[in-house]
Amino acid sequence: MRIKIVTESAEAFAELNNTKTASAVFDSLPIESVAHRWGEEVYFEIPLDVEPENGKEVLEVGDIAYWSPGRSMCIFFGPTPSSRGNEVRAYSPVNVFGKISGDATIFRDVKEGDLIRVETGD
Repeated sequence: MRIKIVTESAEAFAELNNTKTASAVFDSLPIESVAHRWGEEVYFEIPLDVEPENGKEVLEVGDIAYWSPGRSMCIFFGPTPSSRGNEVRAYSPVNVFGKISGDATIFRDVKEGDLIRVETGD
């Protein structure tokens, strides 16, 4: 499964893995929301309520994940306020369900309040 993420300043594709979370996100597309920033992470609310699934806190640049407490999709592209050193760390465990294809640091240009759209990446 492949998705396309479009903001006012960035556009990227992501490959989804074979998890319940990935299927739930894919089946709910298209999604439009408002971007928020937390360090080198963009997150935005999505209309899903997915249970925790193999939660991780330490991630890799380019990981995309679902954060259950905030019902949000997260795109990680560098350290966050929870990071220790240069690691990429979520606020609390997240369901990693895919990875940005290419350079995830393009999301550094996304600003708080920007419109973000996720759609199928045919």
